[in-house]
Amino acid sequence: MSVIQKEIMTNGPVEAAFNVYEDFMAYTGGVYYHQTGDFEGGHAIKIIGWGTDDTDGDYWIIANSWNSHWGENGFFRMKRGNNECNIEAKVYAGEYDAERSN
Repeated sequence: MSVIQKEIMTNGPVEAAFNVYEDFMAYTGGVYYHQTGDFEGGHAIKIIGWGTDDTDGDYWIIANSWNSHWGENGFFRMKRGNNECNIEAKVYAGEYDAERSN
């Protein structure tokens, strides 16, 4: 189990950023991995879980901010374990401490 998975299990979803390529804009479903197209920029998302597909292997379950008409009802799955689009190198997590905020 990865550190990212342990963080999600312990404290809930994590924020992440990844490199967006042209083929991501055409995503409609399935497990995404970059296949073609130029680099378009970066994008921030929320990783909420993970799973394994018999055909495409391990993936992250990700909430996107665009709308529920995009992808899989506003979510998408991205290949997990090989730092696809640099996503596993750009994960951010933290626990809010109300006592320290005063």
